[in-house]
Amino acid sequence: MKVKKAIAKKESNSTSSVYLTKRILVATAKSASKKAALETMKVMGYNVMVEKGKVIRKYSDGRIEIISTIKKSSLNGKKLLD
Repeated sequence: MKVKKAIAKKESNSTSSVYLTKRILVATAKSASKKAALETMKVMGYNVMVEKGKVIRKYSDGRIEIISTIKKSSLNGKKLLD
């Protein structure tokens, strides 16, 4: 009985640490992306990003230029990796 409880407890801790690690990774990536976008805006004067299915160039003065439209794929919900 003690062995089963110890294994269950170990699996529980393992799962929660993976969740915490993922949360930390996601939070760090989000923070770094925002910092990089601000830095790029200062240096270059614009950022290229995707919004609502369009690739746009957003300038520091607020102007937005549409570069292209993203075509929808007909993969029936399947993901395609390069």
